[in-house]
Amino acid sequence: MRIWQYGDNINTDMLFPGKYTYTCSVAEEIIPHLLEDLDSNFAKQVQPGDIIFAGHNFGCGSSREQPVLGLKAVGLKVVVAKSFARIFYRAAINQGLLLIECEDAINSYDAGDTVILDEDAGKIVVDGDTFSFPKLPAEILAIQDAGGLLAYTRKKLQGK
Repeated sequence: MRIWQYGDNINTDMLFPGKYTYTCSVAEEIIPHLLEDLDSNFAKQVQPGDIIFAGHNFGCGSSREQPVLGLKAVGLKVVVAKSFARIFYRAAINQGLLLIECEDAINSYDAGDTVILDEDAGKIVVDGDTFSFPKLPAEILAIQDAGGLLAYTRKKLQGK
């Protein structure tokens, strides 16, 4: 697992350049362009289970789905940030990408620190120090576990 660390106001164009909005619509087309203008190594080196640590207002900007779709498709475990832009937050829930706000963990992290995440308990351990975050609502966890809102809705409809 690798921690990718970024600052404040990482917007959707930094996550996925807007110039590809109308030419890339499926994960295979999106992945090579993830964070290409922010971190040219990300798309080449990201692995399933990796985590992004970021500052305030992560995902600000336009309401395109490609940034979230791409991050989910590469197997990113979670984005932990000081805060998230509202539209990005909702798009992440819809796609089943886990987002956690925990400013204290972000402030304590230094490159190379060990990070352990227990989303069910609402805890992040950074280099031995434990930080709590509000436990995610059961319905959001269920959407994430199902793989996104569409899969969750299908599952609920089939259960009725």
